[in-house]
Amino acid sequence: MAETALDPAAWTCPAPLGDEPVVVLGHGGGGRLSAELIGRLFVPAYGNDVLAGLGDSAALTLGGARLAFTTDSHVVRPLFFPGGSIGDLAVNGTVNDLAMSGAQPAYLSCAFILEEGTPLPVVADVARAVGAAAEAAGVSVVTGDTKVVDAGHGDGVYLTTSGVGLIPDGVDVRPQRAAPGDVVIVSGPVGLHGIAVLSVREGLEFGVEVTSDTAPLGGLVAAMLAVTPDVHALRDPTRGGVAAALNEIAAASGTGVVLAEESVPVPGAVAAACGFLGLDPLYVANEGRLLAFVPRPHADAVLAAMRRHPHGRGAAVIGECVADHPGVVVARTRLGGTRVVDLPLGEQLPRIC
Repeated sequence: MAETALDPAAWTCPAPLGDEPVVVLGHGGGGRLSAELIGRLFVPAYGNDVLAGLGDSAALTLGGARLAFTTDSHVVRPLFFPGGSIGDLAVNGTVNDLAMSGAQPAYLSCAFILEEGTPLPVVADVARAVGAAAEAAGVSVVTGDTKVVDAGHGDGVYLTTSGVGLIPDGVDVRPQRAAPGDVVIVSGPVGLHGIAVLSVREGLEFGVEVTSDTAPLGGLVAAMLAVTPDVHALRDPTRGGVAAALNEIAAASGTGVVLAEESVPVPGAVAAACGFLGLDPLYVANEGRLLAFVPRPHADAVLAAMRRHPHGRGAAVIGECVADHPGVVVARTRLGGTRVVDLPLGEQLPRIC
């Protein structure tokens, strides 16, 4: 059989996702594809200094007040999962994005996009979940909208929420402020939300029920800022998990991050599920956790305040910000080695929020 000559110059990548001419699921995963979509399409189209900050929410000055403003859409499947629902995510996700700017969340809007044929009791259950979550977060849903799409063009219910909050005087929380010497703190065990959604979506069992960590973090952030207003950066590690959030802050601040892998609190059930499925817990989504970059002189006091709060009892120091390898996150492994923790391309678990 004749050999075929190989021409390396003619080789092509079988899946050049970064150059996709159409939208793919990875564009919504919070990783590199999401960043490319935002950077190449949306930022040039809107082009303004506020948007260029690319924070979880926009910090604005209006009528002498400093406001945080954010918006988020929620397409999780299934609508209900252990520990929460799309209604909880809609409220908590928006409240948390405001809190990541150091703001005190105040008011939300909520728009329902309903698929024709969805049972009204299901819609009522989601609406009640939104109301209960708003009450628990100390915010009010003050306006909204409803649209209906044809049967087969949705998954029952999609939600879009927007929110506003007040930023206290003296608070300047944004990813660009992370600096060498900062201590990196996570507010609790990671990976619970993504595994909880996956378990019911795929009918998987891991010996114990894994429950989503979805929770409002405004009160926790307020407790941290009461210790010191000089918290440099906050981020809730949702899509793309801890890895994506750390990479975003490292890139925005031009600093490096060194992560102590064995210090990251990963629940046993999450570790087992990730081992079984071939997932990395650092990339699994969370909905009730935050990462904080705190100047070292304040780190112990902030950590203690977090541990006194119900949503921060499992807080732990997991790394530090360094001047070396700017924009790059590395992890010291349990075996004593070092590995690069890169921004994920897309999302290990799509449609989880």
